Amino acid sequence: MLGITPDAILPPDIDEDPQLGELPRPYCARVAREKAMAVEAGPDDIVLTADTTVALGRRIMGKPRDAGEAAEFLVKLAGRRHRVFTAVVVRKGDTLRERIVESRVEMKRLSDIELNGYLATGDWRGKAGGYSIQGPAGAFIPWISGSHSAIVGLPLVETAHLLQAAGWPVWRDT
Repeated sequence: MLGITPDAILPPDIDEDPQLGELPRPYCARVAREKAMAVEAGPDDIVLTADTTVALGRRIMGKPRDAGEAAEFLVKLAGRRHRVFTAVVVRKGDTLRERIVESRVEMKRLSDIELNGYLATGDWRGKAGGYSIQGPAGAFIPWISGSHSAIVGLPLVETAHLLQAAGWPVWRDT
């Protein structure tokens, strides 16, 4: 959406498990930072990483291991509001620039047919909290407060700002 094509997409190999007693906001920021530091890059390369975390109160609802855990997450989220944190980190050389965006999301109550139908799509795989607002589960979200793009996984305003601060000309004449 920002008109940027990366030179490479390199998935960082880090442990994304929360540390004992870690709260959702600092957890999300830590994981995004660790991703940025895990990517090999030259001193003039710009590395962009992000992490999205779904939080129900103090509980971090990560990526479900299987359909059973996805169902557990969705049952807990259904009919309630929760927070979605997305941390963005831009690294150039040894300099890290970071932002974290908090949005609030309400998920409607789910019938058994809706829950099982959604689980059958497989869209829950690899998704924090077991859902993605840009996928079929978007039909379960009647209300948000905050950044839609952050809930999707990359807050565009903050990302553009961080890239510009690192020297990448996001808005240039064509």
